[in-house]
Amino acid sequence: MEYRSIAIDGPSGAGKSTLAKRLAQELGFLYVDTGAIYRTVGLAARRRGVDPADEKSVAAMLPGLSIIMGYGEDGLQRMFLDGEDVTSAIRENEISACASKAAALPAVRDFLLEMQRKTAREHDVIMDGRDIGTVVLPQADVKLFLTASPEARAERRYKELLERGQRADFDQVLREVVERDRRDTQRETAPLRRAEDAVLADTTGLDLEGSFQLLLGIIRERLNIREGTYEK
Repeated sequence: MEYRSIAIDGPSGAGKSTLAKRLAQELGFLYVDTGAIYRTVGLAARRRGVDPADEKSVAAMLPGLSIIMGYGEDGLQRMFLDGEDVTSAIRENEISACASKAAALPAVRDFLLEMQRKTAREHDVIMDGRDIGTVVLPQADVKLFLTASPEARAERRYKELLERGQRADFDQVLREVVERDRRDTQRETAPLRRAEDAVLADTTGLDLEGSFQLLLGIIRERLNIREGTYEK
């Protein structure tokens, strides 16, 4: 059976995860949040007192980790680290920097690459991250590069943190967004970049619904879906 794949790449705070989840539900695809996988590695490093930017130390840690990606009855992805459900813990703001540093390491990317590709071989998937269309799934049926201005992305992240009951300062969040952009685009291994055949989708001036309709329209056109769930 041939499965279809949709790759959504873009910078931090562009809304990839939120939109990918909804698109997957609309189309009947499995949603794979690759950022959550890297966040799990970042959380593991933090808990073990390992510098997430130190490749030698992180590489030594990896073989001892048990990282499992599962799905609940609601169809949403859940991450398990050494048997513990860490789906909420990996979303804490301080884990973002750890995840970004760990994701820049070749050892980490190699460790997690097959997990991601195996999922795409076995399901219709929507996968979001920073190098899905360029490295993980270069043959994806649809490639999207989702972006928005740093200020718009920082505003979204700021509101998200407040809604979760976490303390946040907008200026600090904006600085973190800009710094993460710098790290993600300049790292040597799998830097953030738009695949040559990816459709650029800038959602700076769009709300969630407008962004969703924009992406859904592109996917339907590329997969020749008129409306509703994709059928083989």
